Amino acid sequence: MTGPMTGPATAPPLVCTLAYDGLCTFEYGVACEVFGLPRPEAGPGWYRFRTCAAEDGPLRAAGGLFVSVEAGLEALEEADLIVVPGWRGIGEPVPAPLVEALRRQHARGARLMSLCSGVAVLAATGLLDGRRATSHWRYLPALKDRFPNIRFVEDTLYIDEGDILTAAGSAAGIDLCLHVVRGDFGAGLANGVARRLVLPAHRDGGQAQFVVAPVASVHESGRLGPLFDWIRANLGAPLGIDALARRAGMSERTFHRRVVGATGMTPGAFVLQERLRAAQMLLEMQPSRPLEDVSLACGFGSADSLRRQFRARFGVTPSSYRRRFGGPATRGPHTLSGLAFRDHPPGE
Repeated sequence: MTGPMTGPATAPPLVCTLAYDGLCTFEYGVACEVFGLPRPEAGPGWYRFRTCAAEDGPLRAAGGLFVSVEAGLEALEEADLIVVPGWRGIGEPVPAPLVEALRRQHARGARLMSLCSGVAVLAATGLLDGRRATSHWRYLPALKDRFPNIRFVEDTLYIDEGDILTAAGSAAGIDLCLHVVRGDFGAGLANGVARRLVLPAHRDGGQAQFVVAPVASVHESGRLGPLFDWIRANLGAPLGIDALARRAGMSERTFHRRVVGATGMTPGAFVLQERLRAAQMLLEMQPSRPLEDVSLACGFGSADSLRRQFRARFGVTPSSYRRRFGGPATRGPHTLSGLAFRDHPPGE
């Protein structure tokens, strides 16, 4: 299922974010920050944004706030994407009118997206039965007990099932929102939004990296940070694990363990991720550059190798990606059917 498409006779896609009594203000703010702020660099096709009350107000919000919302559930009739912030309690019942509204809008073609514990709302609709989903690692045991027909995935930041998307913890909601922007507008604009947020454009790896050791030691950060920057600046060079370990001043075994601990990926997966990301940017920003040149600049060695890895990761060929996203940043949004960032590249 593809996302919203805009053209001369259609309005930009509308993102509706739910508000409710007990609103989680951080998750709501994430959706508002990414989708609700004007982005002149995106041109006239950028998202429209609306807040919709899921129940009568005034509504209490975390932090001692009260929220007054003009639009109600009827406004969801026009939504292209509906965002459910973290729910007020993982075991709290979901009002029947909200459940029915989400089912109706999903059947109409709207995409549904939950942030953190908001997955409990989507689970209550039954639309996730038989599908993959995720949430904060603390909530997963309870969610698995309550909703045994949903395939909850633990070690991931977000899951894109096409018409339904779910994010893990609160900050992972930012990752998922940027993923949606990347799918609708391309990597260049998503990177621009990430820069405005002073965040990386895409974090790979899963929640496991945050459960036990959320912050790398100063010693490791001082070694790995400059090395990661050097890798990004030298993607066209041979980047063997043994050479990278020597540059980091570690044994291969120690280097492997610390990269996995810092990123949730093996060193080889991290290098492949950065090469693919660089290829995306070159395909967008230099649409006339020969594919063989792009592959060499990013360290793939040949256009065939780039095609194989690009298709395995993104579900489309580099040429198809370039046709959809190559050119000025003022183009309208597009979504690639099946575009998803897997937890790890195939074979890792």
